[in-house]
Amino acid sequence: MFLVDVRGAWLRGLPLGGDVVRRRLGVPSVLRRPWPTYRLLRPGSDCFRSAAYLLPPTSLDVRMSISPDAPQKMTFVQWLVCVIAVIGFAFDIYELLMLPLIIRPALLELVGETAKPGTPEFETWVGLLFFVPAIVGGVFGLLGGYLTDLWGRRRVLTGSILLYAFSALGAGFATNIYTLLILRCTTFIGVCVEFVAAVAWLAELFPDPKRREAVLGFTQAFSSVGGLLVTGAFYLAVEYGKYFPAIYGEHAAWRYTLISGVIPAIPLIVIRPFLPESPIWHQRKLAGTLKRPSIKELFQPKLRRTTIVTTILFACSYGVAFGALQHTPRIVPSVPQVQQQTEGLERAEAVKIQQKTAAELNGIQEIGGLAGRVLLAVLAVRIVSRRLLLRMFQVPSLLLIPVVYLVFARENLDALKWGIFFAGLLTVGQFSFWGNYLPRVYPVHLRGTGESFAANIGGRMIGTSAAMVTAKLTPLMPGGSTAIAAGSVALAILVVAVIVTFWLPEPGPEDDDE
Repeated sequence: MFLVDVRGAWLRGLPLGGDVVRRRLGVPSVLRRPWPTYRLLRPGSDCFRSAAYLLPPTSLDVRMSISPDAPQKMTFVQWLVCVIAVIGFAFDIYELLMLPLIIRPALLELVGETAKPGTPEFETWVGLLFFVPAIVGGVFGLLGGYLTDLWGRRRVLTGSILLYAFSALGAGFATNIYTLLILRCTTFIGVCVEFVAAVAWLAELFPDPKRREAVLGFTQAFSSVGGLLVTGAFYLAVEYGKYFPAIYGEHAAWRYTLISGVIPAIPLIVIRPFLPESPIWHQRKLAGTLKRPSIKELFQPKLRRTTIVTTILFACSYGVAFGALQHTPRIVPSVPQVQQQTEGLERAEAVKIQQKTAAELNGIQEIGGLAGRVLLAVLAVRIVSRRLLLRMFQVPSLLLIPVVYLVFARENLDALKWGIFFAGLLTVGQFSFWGNYLPRVYPVHLRGTGESFAANIGGRMIGTSAAMVTAKLTPLMPGGSTAIAAGSVALAILVVAVIVTFWLPEPGPEDDDE
């Protein structure tokens, strides 16, 4: 029988049992236990399904790089990897999307009644809470991408999830707007780093192209589950918050929603010891062949076009989401049907109806986003051209999303619900596209750095600034309409995106990673 370590050294003729195998492979004595049966993958081939993936991280050198030529069943540890990636993707969106839900009640409590919705002071704080954490997250996220290439994917991924989880917990106990702003910044840092580390990690743990595309597509689909979860958490906090322990003498739904962000830290602490490092990264690190990451290298002739175009397009994807979709809860009070429902009611009752409607719309948007991610995952393994795949989401977005905000959001709640579903589908589906595309256009030693530059400089810093642009434009629009501002910003960004996509590079051969 044959075994292979991550450096590709074949050990021939060894029995599957006995200490001789474990000594030759360097397995610690504490791990010398009966081995599972090895199964021949293909008649006549030298490649066997390795049970070494079932060993803890300390015996990483005996893990086998799965052959991409033959279909194989997922191992236990590969499923474990997918579980932790799903948790990470779900809760990084969970942390981001709670802000549109909690920003209005949080500002009214922490800034005071003087900063009423629609006033310059209120809109300034809305812009700051959207924009400042994104800038800070983008800068530190770029550093996190560099550290992902330097220190390894697993270590950085774990730290980033713990950072955003405990930052969210602390934000739930903020006593002033500045504390909330600082903790939203640290939350954003964790979220920005997590995406980059998780995508690089998954792409390298699954070398088979079709399986990699499927794993990246479907694990990222759980980001939209995170959106549904935060919508549900906010609804529960609004409906049943009176039964929760009081915080500072009150039962504020926005505080309970923030605190719920600590949830992903619990399973991560339990699962962390069993997670493997990226085999190819670890292999090159041990062999001394892993090049040092460099931001400067991203702008060398070979990668310059890729870096610039992906950064612009990532910014456009986030710009539509933050400049339009994330302002939807703030548009709800001005929708004619909602105004009719709240007319003549006391303020507390009116706010409750507005919050429930906002939560419902947010849920519909996230269901659309989930559908978009699943659709992308299905199309990604069937459509070869990445440029064509992206256009299948961009062009319908250009035709629909401005109409949703310029028309539906100002006239009809039912039409807005249908529109926001398809707006979520088309916008969020593009996020999954980048998770599948970026690992294929950067070499191993630059994978984290390159992804981080596009995602954090383009998406998190430049793209999310659209939220502040919309907030600043709102007082200048007829009737101070957030809907008109959001629709105008979305239209401008989508025109740029469709044009720039003409220069999007197609990925090279699968084995060309240097």
